[in-house]
Amino acid sequence: MIEIRPFNKLGGADHGWLKARHHFSFAEYHDPKNMGWGNLRVWNDDEIAPNSGFPPHPHADMEIVTYVRKGAITHKDSLGNEGRTEAGDVQVMSAGSGIRHAEYNLEPETTTLFQIWILPTRKGGQPGWGAKPFPKGDRSGRFITLASGFEADQDALPIRTDARVLGAALKQGESADYAADAGRHLYLVPASGAIEINGVRIGARDGAAITGEAGLKITALEDSELVLVDAA
Repeated sequence: MIEIRPFNKLGGADHGWLKARHHFSFAEYHDPKNMGWGNLRVWNDDEIAPNSGFPPHPHADMEIVTYVRKGAITHKDSLGNEGRTEAGDVQVMSAGSGIRHAEYNLEPETTTLFQIWILPTRKGGQPGWGAKPFPKGDRSGRFITLASGFEADQDALPIRTDARVLGAALKQGESADYAADAGRHLYLVPASGAIEINGVRIGARDGAAITGEAGLKITALEDSELVLVDAA
């Protein structure tokens, strides 16, 4: 099953400094039939105005992955971590037993990003944060793992959940395959471009909720940048 969630039909909010679209129920957008996909709980498509951002606020018991699409985001948290994550790169935060953090766009341009929340395998534990560059050339024509809860994915940022976050960059006409257990919950969003998944067309910033598919064949109809979550 491949269910399309068109970008123009997503829930959303416009706070002036923040324009957000929500693939799943979040904040004031609430749909009891759309509370997540497996252990994937949140996928927000955020546009953050220059010199603005999220002031310090708390989280607990959530794995939060930030995929920056344009611009950069600057992170500060109550553990003393600070970092700047640029377009194409990824940061992760394991909220664990509790953490306060702020995320600011200190750039002269709008920053766009995907904010992805995944439920942890276990509650509690020491909170943590990390970031890593992922050159787009390394994922040209194929998926690479950006964040993972599996020990075998040693090059990925660690998260404490039964899930992977992957990225790929496909040129028009290129294809990539992805094999997954048919019982997994996959969610794929093109950050840009347009693709076909097993013959089903997906446009830029649309979501594709996938389950029951033993394998995916993804073909780029345009040059495309893809983000995929493979969740329990």
